[in-house]
Amino acid sequence: MSKKYRTRSASSQRWIDEHENDEYVQKARRLGYRSRARFKLEEIDQKDRLLKAGSKVVDLGAAPGGWAEYAAEKVGPRGMVIGLDILPMEPIPGVLFLQADFTEDAALEVLDEVLGIESGIDLVLSDMAPNISGVDVSDQAKSMYLAELALDFAQKKLRTGGSFLAKVFQGAGFDEFLAELRTNFTTVVSRKPKASRARSREMYLLAKGYRRADD
Repeated sequence: MSKKYRTRSASSQRWIDEHENDEYVQKARRLGYRSRARFKLEEIDQKDRLLKAGSKVVDLGAAPGGWAEYAAEKVGPRGMVIGLDILPMEPIPGVLFLQADFTEDAALEVLDEVLGIESGIDLVLSDMAPNISGVDVSDQAKSMYLAELALDFAQKKLRTGGSFLAKVFQGAGFDEFLAELRTNFTTVVSRKPKASRARSREMYLLAKGYRRADD
């Protein structure tokens, strides 16, 4: 066995051990939730009051369903939650799930059919992240590309005054993305939920008060 292989194996085992011992993983299992990610959205929502009864929500990168599950509970039967992911997802009551690749035009066409051209979405969520290669420059570029696609979608579908929440990683492209948010929304803040691992570079940018260009 090569030294390189042993190192990767040890690293993988450390990740597994950390995951299994994670308090939020254990809590999610105990409560029957889809994933630990639910607690990230829950904390942000409790602080910033994003989700209201009757809201229309689109959840990009929805699988396995932690955010969509929480959103559906908050918006209730008068609301609407649409989840989209390239991966399959088990059904969630109150959630319409579309399995498609958000980077492909076909996915946007399907969303357009469901939402309509003038949809008036209240909130666009994006917890999308690329498959990590371990090459920081490449991974950062892919991450920002997904965030930019999500923002472009939000700008087309949000109602005036709507909100956008996206996972990002600080690095190349971050400052430009933040500047664009500040141009198009009334307020922009960063959030680092307790359920987000301290060593992770991930953070969430929350933009509220969307200003539509045609208003």
